[in-house]
Amino acid sequence: MEVLMAIMIGIIFMVSIYLMMSRNLLRVAVATLLLSHGVHLLLLTMPGLQRGDAPILSFAADAYTDPLPHALILTAIVISFAVTSLLLVMAYRTYKVHKTDDLEDLRGSADE
Repeated sequence: MEVLMAIMIGIIFMVSIYLMMSRNLLRVAVATLLLSHGVHLLLLTMPGLQRGDAPILSFAADAYTDPLPHALILTAIVISFAVTSLLLVMAYRTYKVHKTDDLEDLRGSADE
């Protein structure tokens, strides 16, 4: 199962890097969103996918799952939501001011 997750994480990273090299500003924002989802999957897979009981105050079972990766992922989801919101607002404001979302056109507009 970890091998399948590693392949999926690699595919998500490849797609996000491809989208980051795009000229469209909205695609760059979507790429950061995809990259953050890849990191979430990576954080979930790093300690190993384990089966066990929930970490509740019950000492009947021997195998417990580790709650730390889930807490890290929840924190990373909140941070990635804030970063994506900020990027989308900045992309919208850039489009309203410069009337384009092409990064090459925006690079040339600083000289004018």
